[in-house]
Amino acid sequence: MKQKRTWIMLWIVMSTILLMNQLPDLGAYVQTVKVLHARDAFSYEWPPSTETYKAMPVSDERDAWMSRIADEADTINEPASNARIDRVWKAIPPYKGLKVNLEQTYQVSRKGKGDIYWVLEEVEPQIELSDLGAQPIYRGNPRKPMTALMINVAWGEEYLPAMLETLDRENVSATFFLDGSWLSKHMDTARELLRAGHELSNHAYSHPNMSELSAYRARTEIEKTEKLLRELGVDNQLFAPPSGDFDQETVKIAKSLGLYTILWTLDTVDWRHPPPAQIVQKIRTQVEPGALILMHPTDSSSAALPEMIKEIKKKGLHISTVSDLISPNRVDSVEVPLQF
Repeated sequence: MKQKRTWIMLWIVMSTILLMNQLPDLGAYVQTVKVLHARDAFSYEWPPSTETYKAMPVSDERDAWMSRIADEADTINEPASNARIDRVWKAIPPYKGLKVNLEQTYQVSRKGKGDIYWVLEEVEPQIELSDLGAQPIYRGNPRKPMTALMINVAWGEEYLPAMLETLDRENVSATFFLDGSWLSKHMDTARELLRAGHELSNHAYSHPNMSELSAYRARTEIEKTEKLLRELGVDNQLFAPPSGDFDQETVKIAKSLGLYTILWTLDTVDWRHPPPAQIVQKIRTQVEPGALILMHPTDSSSAALPEMIKEIKKKGLHISTVSDLISPNRVDSVEVPLQF
């Protein structure tokens, strides 16, 4: 009899060892069995289904939900990008990050039907553009799925109506950098640009080569155009040097006036009047997130603009103003296809 009890005990021990080797998480298995026994059922199921979650005591249900949310949140959380100075592209704007609010996500999701309803928060960058000093900007943050059309205007307005019609039809806002001498003669046209929702910015006053000017003359060129913009009610923060000609002194002067110096990523070279298809091909093959696209109101760009916009949108990129592009704000409708 004693020998029989010994064999029984040995069998129990061996069975327990075998069971532990077969289950990846014995504690999880025991918890599942405990919950399902309460419903007169039995299963080896893990992780528990939605129905099993709902059958758990409140504390266990919360732990299980929070574990699931935390695991999936790791695939959504995204750190912020600080503003930085690139060896080639100079000042790179910051971009806000994203993180899951675990507690609020749990509170919202537990009232649903088993789906996770994400509650997201933005993460602020620690270094802003203003922290980088006097640096030119050639592009936006490469993580931001957006481009900007920068249209420099220093002569004529023959092609502006057609370009405005295209921008309106495509629901696109652009930034018009206006030469002050042109602006002084076309204030009504500038008001029309504002009414259409476009951004107006500074392109100096008489289209000089800024690097060849004295500090006094360079400041005067910028200030005269700023005065005209203020008369239009524009609170401007951008300066595009004519012909892209500048030196470090130009950038410092612009910064002292509260302006970022803006250059470009892609140049349509439309002042040479290339075939519109050539401009479209350049956009199709070279545009990328953060691109600043330089244009002028010419026959080539006016004709190319509809297809340019289509090619940019095909790549899933938003098109907005330069100020929008260089801001740290997220483009959530593209970057976060999540259910709230």
